This record gives sequence, structure tokens and C-alpha cells, in this order.
Amino acid sequence: MSPAAPSHPDADVFERLLRARHSCRGFRPDPVPRALIERLFAIAQRTASWCNSQPWKVIVTRGAETERFRQALMAHAASHAPTPDIPYPGEYRGVYLDRRRECGFQLYDSVGVPKGDKAGGMKQVFENFRLFGAPHVAIVHSEKALGPYGAVDCGAYVANLLTAAEALGLGAIAQAAVASQGALLHEHFGIGDDRQIVCGVSFGYEDESHPANGFRTSRADLKDVIDWAGEGA
Repeated sequence: MSPAAPSHPDADVFERLLRARHSCRGFRPDPVPRALIERLFAIAQRTASWCNSQPWKVIVTRGAETERFRQALMAHAASHAPTPDIPYPGEYRGVYLDRRRECGFQLYDSVGVPKGDKAGGMKQVFENFRLFGAPHVAIVHSEKALGPYGAVDCGAYVANLLTAAEALGLGAIAQAAVASQGALLHEHFGIGDDRQIVCGVSFGYEDESHPANGFRTSRADLKDVIDWAGEGA
């Protein structure tokens, strides 16, 4: 924000939440009360969407069902190739690759995985399938016929869900890795072939002592993002 930019109480709170929010990669086992979970998803339900289609549907696990899914996910990921409903990016290049690497190096440094330690890196990657120990996971899916538009709307929904979690004192992380095991998710939760799985969101109370929760990613400057139309170089 420019030093000369006007302040507004609501905007200040919103910015504080966005700055405080981070991908939680270590959770306490304590379950979140049902009423608080419902509050979390009620806030996210206000997300804007194309033609107000609200294409997202969500499966939320609790208690024994979270553990049953966790065990199934770990076993499946250890023995099956990824089968995501939404294809992976074709390639990360230039600044996008730089940002991806920066985030990865920060994570590995925080948990003590040195560069070149492939076994240690894979162990940390596999934490995704353990849901980082979270007591809950939300599986976000959309109607396949809506294609990219449904997925984009779900992305906005997930962003609001993550910010709402921060506002409610919860940790959360959006996980493409969970969606990478699409075949299992469709079978395990009975998700029809007419639906596309967008991502998983693990959530719960953050374990603030976990080293993976101790770093923060950077953000690009506005000058690297905005091109002001009609203005010269």
C-alpha cells in the first residue's frame, strides 16, 4: 500500500488478515467444534461467482472419517501415480519458477531438509497426504460441465475460506496434492464422474511450535503485476 493511500478500518482489518494468513503445515489434533466449522463455511459461501452459479460443493471430514481418509490417501499415494481431474500446469518458467523455488527452499530450510536431500524432500512432500496432521479436510469440487469457469469460481471460494479461517483463529492450507489422487477421492467419497475435484483444504488449530509454520512467503511488488493502460513506459 502506498504511504499516501487512504486508510479505512475495514480495509485495514482485511489487509491484516491477508498478511497474517499462511499455509499451515502442522496442526494440533484437537477437533474444531461443529458450530465454528459451520461459521467458517457460511462466511466463504458469500463468495462472488460467475452468474451467481456458486459451483462449489464441499465434503468435510471430522473425527474417525478424517483418519479413515488419511490412511486411505497415504496408502493410495504411495502406490499410485497422480490422477488429477484438472491437469497440472504445463511448465513453470521465469519469475513463476523463481517464486515456486523460493517457497520450496523456505519450507525445506524450516524443517531441516538440506538441498540435494531427495529422501528428505519426498518425506516432506508426503506430509500432504498425511494432511499435515489436520483433524479436518474439505474436498472442493465443481460440476465438470462448467469447466474452467467453475474451477476459477472455486478458487475464489477457497481464497475466502482461507481468509475466513484466519479470522476465526484457525489454520488452513489449500492442497492440490490431495486433488492429485482424484481416482481415490471419487471412489472414497462417492463423487460422480460429472464432478471435477479442484483441491483439498486441510484445516484445524495451528501447531505454532511446528517448524514448518515458522516461515512466510513473499509477494511481488505492484509494479511487477500492474500495467497501467494508456500510460507510457
